[in-house]
Amino acid sequence: MSKENALFDDDLESDFEDVFADDPLLESSDMPSSVFDAPATGLAKPDSVTVDLDVPQREVEFEQPVFSMPEPGGGDASLPAISIQLFYEREETRLMLEVCARDRRMGRATIDMQPGGIPAAIEFMRTNPTPNLLLIESTARSAQVLNEIDMLAEHCDENVKVMVVGAINDITLYRQLVARGVSEYIVPPFQPVQVMRSISALFVDPDAPFVGKQISVVGAKGGVGASTIAHNLAWALAENVKVSTTLVDLDLSFGTTALDFNQEPSQTVADALLQPERADDAVIERLLAKATDRLSLFTAPATINQIMDIPDESYATVIEGVRRNVPYLVLDLPHTWSRWVQRTLVASDEVIIVCQPDLASLRNGKNFIDQLKSARPNDHPPRLIINMTGVPKRPEIPVKDFGAAIGLEPEVILPFEPELFGTAANNGQMISETDPAAKSSQAVDHLASLLTGRAVVAQQKSFIKKLLGK
Repeated sequence: MSKENALFDDDLESDFEDVFADDPLLESSDMPSSVFDAPATGLAKPDSVTVDLDVPQREVEFEQPVFSMPEPGGGDASLPAISIQLFYEREETRLMLEVCARDRRMGRATIDMQPGGIPAAIEFMRTNPTPNLLLIESTARSAQVLNEIDMLAEHCDENVKVMVVGAINDITLYRQLVARGVSEYIVPPFQPVQVMRSISALFVDPDAPFVGKQISVVGAKGGVGASTIAHNLAWALAENVKVSTTLVDLDLSFGTTALDFNQEPSQTVADALLQPERADDAVIERLLAKATDRLSLFTAPATINQIMDIPDESYATVIEGVRRNVPYLVLDLPHTWSRWVQRTLVASDEVIIVCQPDLASLRNGKNFIDQLKSARPNDHPPRLIINMTGVPKRPEIPVKDFGAAIGLEPEVILPFEPELFGTAANNGQMISETDPAAKSSQAVDHLASLLTGRAVVAQQKSFIKKLLGK
């Protein structure tokens, strides 16, 4: 860490309240005279090192807040293919990182774990190459932690990232670790997602630091209205919750986005998928169709004239490209099961399963939900929507029984309103444009609020629209 990024006393006054007593072992004689002269990257290497191995251990204090773990402002990006070496002292820390290692965000990272804390890390680094990230745990007192970090710095490459798992929330220790080039300092209690987000923040691409929140919508079977839900959700996010959103229709042969939004784009998502190596930000921006100021569309070609055999990696490349440019991304996935669909669902920040209250939806929806819960243990469970309830003379599974059997309470229950949806479809409109007071319109708005944490903005009709009766 460079010295211009080091945290000095004046910088911290507005961010942290120093409520912890000074460590009596952290005397000025223990610190190098150039404690704030950290190198441009990696750990600062002192001229001399002394280690007091007889310093008594300080009891771990678990009921402490955690430094530097804000909620992200978008979605969670996967880590790059980095190497992580953990040196732990507590078994709980090892188990926590094992949970992280199985998470979707860590799929490309390689993780090795050894007991022994910082002393074991020092011995390991004497004879082994430096990993991309050193994750080290120490329950020792502040002076010993600093001395051991100084010794560790003698054996590390200057570009290594170092995250320390400490025992107490000590602001003075935090400052001195940062000044020595430590990238992050965290203390228990913490959740796996918090740790993964802290690691991800250390390896974010400075040229593309942001990824939007990816919301995938898929039907438990064909004809349940998943595409209609996806399109209306994207509209509600953009126009009723007022967040910029992109809708991507990945049903290449039969997608209805262009029809539903009354668009005739000359280029579609297939143009990007067929040449993913060219799909940079500028190309993607040019291929998108604008439905409104806040809503962009990546429509499907909706043709069977050509069978497009598109590699799985192309889908991931294009989706990642879109995520870099918009806060919210809604994916309208086809009702099919393939490697790319599975990977897309697992990589999503939110998954919405659309069902009807019938036996086929129950079976398929449960299969979806069980697999996604297993593959995404640290994420919110898939959100269940039951669509088209109350069809006259149709036998239906009661909503309460459906939720109990599938293992999830439905987030939204949409009534059977054929006139509303039919009118909207024929006019190339969304249901909240056709009748914002309808139950289905309000239900989709409620879902948009759940996904964003934002309230729906009341729509104000203009004088012209009032005269036209719109």
